[in-house]
Formats: sequence, C-alpha cells, structure tokens
Amino acid sequence: MSYSIVPSTRFKKSLKKHLKNPSERKSIFETLEFLKSGGFDSIPQKMRPHKLIGNYKGCLECHIMPDLLLIWEQHDTEKEIYLLDIGSHSDLF
Repeated sequence: MSYSIVPSTRFKKSLKKHLKNPSERKSIFETLEFLKSGGFDSIPQKMRPHKLIGNYKGCLECHIMPDLLLIWEQHDTEKEIYLLDIGSHSDLF
C-alpha cells in the first residue's frame, strides 16, 4: 500500500533550511520513506504520530526529532500524502 508524496510550496521552502543539517536530513528522508510505504500507520510510535486539532484540524503530525515536526494531510482513497510544513514547535504553532 504505497502512497505518493506531494509537497506544498510552504513545505519545500521550510525543508531547505533543515536539509543543511546532516542528522536532520537523514531523519527527514527516513520519515518520508515511512509515509510512502504505509502512511500514518507506518510511522513508529516513538515518533508520536497523532491527529491535530484547531487550525490544523484534519491534519496529521509526527516528531522527526524532539523539536522537528512534520505536518501532512493523508488521502487514503487517492493514496496521496500532502506535505504541508516542517519545522520546530515555535515555527509551526
């Protein structure tokens, strides 16, 4: 059950900053592989995947690193994951 990944413009802009750090880069790509392979259900529990509320109602989030979060929307019927943003708690909320 493979998903296609669709990055938003905002995600691409935020991602550039985090790809400069080698450890963040590795963790980001590992997380994207989890998402591609099985979506929300394939994210390990240690990454604390969960649904968001408020302004991000309907979106999902996980911790790539302790203060590096990924926010996405998952559409199971289309098998697509829309990457909305990546950043620290203070960047995103």
